[in-house]
Amino acid sequence: MKLLSFGEIIWDIYSQNEQTLGGAPLNFAAYATLLGDTAWVASSVGNDPLGQKAIEQIKELGVKTEYIVVSEEKETGQCRISLDQNGVPSYNILEDVSYDYISLPDKLPTGFDTIAFGTLALRRGHNRAKLKNVLINNSFSEIYTDLNLRSPFYSEESIDFCLSNATIVKISDEELPLVTQTLFHETLNLQDAAASITKKYSQIKLLLITCGAKGAFCYDCQNEKTYNCPSEPVPVISTVGAGDSFGASFLTIYNKTKDIPYALKVSAKISAFVVAHKEAIPGAAKNFIEHLISDKKEY
Repeated sequence: MKLLSFGEIIWDIYSQNEQTLGGAPLNFAAYATLLGDTAWVASSVGNDPLGQKAIEQIKELGVKTEYIVVSEEKETGQCRISLDQNGVPSYNILEDVSYDYISLPDKLPTGFDTIAFGTLALRRGHNRAKLKNVLINNSFSEIYTDLNLRSPFYSEESIDFCLSNATIVKISDEELPLVTQTLFHETLNLQDAAASITKKYSQIKLLLITCGAKGAFCYDCQNEKTYNCPSEPVPVISTVGAGDSFGASFLTIYNKTKDIPYALKVSAKISAFVVAHKEAIPGAAKNFIEHLISDKKEY
């Protein structure tokens, strides 16, 4: 699979001495790469030290950087995190930064199988218009979206845009009430939400809903079948990157096997490994994934 992951490259800034590179599209591309696919990130960083450092680290992850533009006008994206006296974090996601102005040719010169995106990078009209043109002018076998809602950077327009274009959708159970309230003006349970979303957006093939410690749910819209997968019991250190690892693992394995239960099972194991570590992409992830896949059937 040749994957284009469209969206934010962002640094989580805890302090001057603690800075972690992330962004859901980057994490997604990194896990697809670890699972053997070829992945590019379409984004933008500033012509600043954080931007230079980001590109260096992305290359080290094995993710392709040809579609990362260096902006002379805007700084690299940041999420500044502060902790109160009880250790509870608050987040300040900077606005009007480089990834709000992603530049891509409407017709991509490289033949991509799959494109992935979420809502954060669609908070401004520039990126929505750019992504719309890319979707119109290129043919993708799968279009994946993880809504990844971050208040206040989503709207009915951005949710509708994602769901109107995607063939595979991932939503967390925490986000599901926000989605159903926004679209249908009511809170729906898991089954009713899946039915309502896939009825409204008939091109969706698979709807994934991750439920944290309660596992994951997949609705096969074409065959009207439901699959449930339990979570792996692990001590939770951090949930950062868990959803990205789950989604990328599912998409990669499903694309190669068309086996929903198997894709769910492996994805649950990989996301459990991630939550047991502080980093969104733990240093040991490559070895863990290689060992995990070697114990499973060929794909």
